Amino acid sequence: MDGRDEDEARATLTLATYNVHMGVDGWGRSFDVVGECGSLGADLLVMQESWTPDSGGPSTAGRVAEAFGYQIVAEVGLAHARLYSALPTSSPRWSPWPGQIRKALRLDHERWTSVRPADRPFVAGRWGVALLSRVPVSDIRVIRLGKLRRDPADRAVIGCRVDLGGREVSIFGTHMAHISHGSHAQYRRLGALLPHPDTAAVLAGDMNMWGPPVNSFFPAWRRAVTGRTWPTRRPHSQLDHVLVTPSLSVVSASVAERSGSDHRPVVVTLALA
Repeated sequence: MDGRDEDEARATLTLATYNVHMGVDGWGRSFDVVGECGSLGADLLVMQESWTPDSGGPSTAGRVAEAFGYQIVAEVGLAHARLYSALPTSSPRWSPWPGQIRKALRLDHERWTSVRPADRPFVAGRWGVALLSRVPVSDIRVIRLGKLRRDPADRAVIGCRVDLGGREVSIFGTHMAHISHGSHAQYRRLGALLPHPDTAAVLAGDMNMWGPPVNSFFPAWRRAVTGRTWPTRRPHSQLDHVLVTPSLSVVSASVAERSGSDHRPVVVTLALA
């Protein structure tokens, strides 16, 4: 069986989305982000908050790709930032209370620059989103959504196409701005740029918004999984979503029980409807 026949024989596709929080917790302590990503068993992995140090070396996405044979479809830096050294602690908590990323990361254009922990060493780098694949992809593209006035980061969507059962499926991965930054404007723009819902397509990522309002921007799409994803220890909200068009059916869907990040990953297996 040649490569094309293998592609056409693929009846299902497993996709995961995971905000990895640079591979550290709220104190700045490292966790096994590579192992956690590998355990998802995804053909395609949408990764938010991948970290790429300015000093060189692989990004978080690059480390995962090297360990598990992924191709990095695309990786986009959304902001320049400082990742601070870990605070000395033996606390089992995920982060200092009440802060979360306040003690680990600062984006360069955050408003409250005066609270940066100047007494701690840091590594400068890029904070971004990546799409990784273990299946052949085509038509790779990046949709730039621009920067909102109140958002310290640019926003973008990474897209590609894969083959599922002999039919092309469009895959899109993103990390959207928070609703308090005015993300509704970018959602409306994205809705006009995505394929028509009559086609087979997937939109996945950390949407920084609950399910019903996300669905309101894409009324012809549906959520493939529902479950609380944030914060990881005692989740009360779903911010991480996979949306699909009617041409796709959901074979299985789950939210991980726990993770080292502040988000829990979401995994779905899809087939043609």
